[in-house]
Amino acid sequence: MGAKDVAGPAGGASGASASSESLGYEQARDELIDVVRQLEAGGTTLEESLALWERGEALAKVCGRWLEGARARLDAALEAER
Repeated sequence: MGAKDVAGPAGGASGASASSESLGYEQARDELIDVVRQLEAGGTTLEESLALWERGEALAKVCGRWLEGARARLDAALEAER
């Protein structure tokens, strides 16, 4: 089993695109940072802004799932030490 199999995003697609689901944590985080920068810079149409916002939401969910998986692994390791 690879690291992604153990700590990867849990659950289904629930709002995130299939391409988002296949991203690693660092990839999703970096893309999310880029999305935020684009939104903060402004100069986009309403449609473009909405698409960026939706992509950001999907990326944030992927990051959250990775972090939840990491937390579960840490909790399991700490429990195993007891």
